Amino acid sequence: MDTKLRKVLALLLVFALVTVFAIGCAAEEEEPVDDGVEAPVSDVKAAMVTDVGGLGDKTFNDGTYEGLKRAERELGVEIRAIESSEIADYEPNIDQLANAGFDVIFTVGFLMTDTTIKKAPDYPDVAFGGIDQFFEEPPDNAVGLLFNEHEGAYLAGVVAGLGTLDQDLDDRINDDNVIAFIGGMDIPPVEKFEAGFIAGARSVNPDVEVVALYAGTFEDQAKGKELALSAIDQGADIVFAAAGLTGLGSITACQERGALFIGVDVDQYFSVPGSGDVMLTSAMKSLEVAVFETIKSVVDGTFVGGQNRFFGLADDGVGLAPFHEFEDAVSQEIRDAVEEARQNVLDGTVTVPPTRAEL
Repeated sequence: MDTKLRKVLALLLVFALVTVFAIGCAAEEEEPVDDGVEAPVSDVKAAMVTDVGGLGDKTFNDGTYEGLKRAERELGVEIRAIESSEIADYEPNIDQLANAGFDVIFTVGFLMTDTTIKKAPDYPDVAFGGIDQFFEEPPDNAVGLLFNEHEGAYLAGVVAGLGTLDQDLDDRINDDNVIAFIGGMDIPPVEKFEAGFIAGARSVNPDVEVVALYAGTFEDQAKGKELALSAIDQGADIVFAAAGLTGLGSITACQERGALFIGVDVDQYFSVPGSGDVMLTSAMKSLEVAVFETIKSVVDGTFVGGQNRFFGLADDGVGLAPFHEFEDAVSQEIRDAVEEARQNVLDGTVTVPPTRAEL
């Protein structure tokens, strides 16, 4: 018995050693292989001053920050974001970043236009990017980064204009021919969203009623919910909000009262977790691309200030997000109409109005 026992123990020992060796080899094989490519490193420092909505607005402040983070990953720049609690914070926040040695500063939002014009000349060695800011006389070291929001909103309007007639799209589509637009502050970029949305809806559904309401703020979710509930009570079954944090309340209203929602600036299906049950699509603008390209031009030494740059449908500066959870529900008729609208804008057959006066 002793001899047999010794043989069994020996075999078990050999088996154990082989197993350990095999596991060790597998572990070694799973270790990342150094491909010899070094992570990018740059001396450039890039930052942003948020609008009063701050980070977490799920729209244009967050979209700008995504551009900074991409530059950090792909260009190796140092990044930073300073949040503004009120308009009075704009100037000291810019001063803080400029005095800290940041090479490019993004000032976010139309409301910061005058501040950018005032402060840019104080720091001639800093490149400024004004998000949603048009400069009548751009400072030599500043570029206005603007978007043809009305073109992207036009496509969203086509979706809403046909969607409100299609009860096969979703059980929440009612018998009324009503959709809604909820705006934050009544400023040019938001008006462009409204005008484009209404024009797109009317192009495919001339009799559609569009309930347009403004909160007067980008920061009040309760107000956004209140306005969206009012619109839904008036028959709206698809709500488009261009309202920053205020718009998040409109999403909640749609979920609670039974309507579909169209997001703004970024693909809000991803930026607002838990919204997929109502998020039909989003009217996006390529904030990340505009910010990244501006930073890259500073890194490359090719930055040119003293100008306004527009990003539109032709260069993928604006567009529609996927339908995500509504992918199988959106009809071919709606898809074809969106594509036709896109081509009409691109070839100049349709000129989308950027203001209510031009509707």
